[in-house]
Amino acid sequence: MNDAGRAETPGRWAFAALLAGNIALSIGAMLVRLADTGPTASAFWRMMLAAPVLLFLAWRETGGRLPPRPAMLIAAAAGIFFAFDLAAWHIGILQTKVANATLFGNCASLLLVIWGIFLTRTLPRGWQALAIALAFAGSALLMGQSYELSPDYLVGDLLSLLAGVLYTGYVILMQRVRGTIGPWSALSIASLVCPPILLTTALVLGETVMPQNWTPLILLALTSQIIGQGLMIWSLPRFTPLVIGLTLLIQPAIAALAGWLMFGELLGPVDLLGGLMVGAALVLIRLPSRRAQPI
Repeated sequence: MNDAGRAETPGRWAFAALLAGNIALSIGAMLVRLADTGPTASAFWRMMLAAPVLLFLAWRETGGRLPPRPAMLIAAAAGIFFAFDLAAWHIGILQTKVANATLFGNCASLLLVIWGIFLTRTLPRGWQALAIALAFAGSALLMGQSYELSPDYLVGDLLSLLAGVLYTGYVILMQRVRGTIGPWSALSIASLVCPPILLTTALVLGETVMPQNWTPLILLALTSQIIGQGLMIWSLPRFTPLVIGLTLLIQPAIAALAGWLMFGELLGPVDLLGGLMVGAALVLIRLPSRRAQPI
């Protein structure tokens, strides 16, 4: 980031990379469901299986040199946020409805928009304001029909909400460190912090750690950690927190589409309208906006 709240000028393919990263990340929930390990254990293997590839890419990026110590500490702190985010999300999704977990877990979108407003001290106007309204209204339509508020889901809802807050902290820290070091170095350091936390959590909870079928876990490491996180971390310094927050909302839209294709979960007219609204928001956020209004 060059100035507070201002991103580097995005390249031609930067926004496409940001969207592709979020699409890859949206596949993760399905792969966690297919894994024959415990939920936190699947997050542990996601990190462990991705680690050799990430370390090789980081070594190629730096020529074998270690990043500056302050940057390493920030990336490590981001990794702690990410580890607890994954643990809270994976545990919470088993104790509430998928729609509830998606709704509360995606509070990171709203929090990043608020963070972007705080950094720039300006209120969105014009196309940006319309994009924000469409994105959150569309997400509400996508999840509103299956969302259910119940005391039975309280623990899972709170854990999913906590996951969204922790993910916000992870993105903010990674966006900060990306002004100093490359994407693979930042992602490698953050990822290497996660396995001890996730494995300890899985063992304490008595989860099955060793899988019988490695395919879902290998795909999880490839799509979510290497491709998904790799593209997103590469994109971070090129966009404001507002844009990054809104693009996170593509994940529930893709998850709904995947549920229809893979699990026969029917999409009604309201779901389709919600998905179209999120898509329209992603187009509008790229258009020039009016001068922002100072707070």
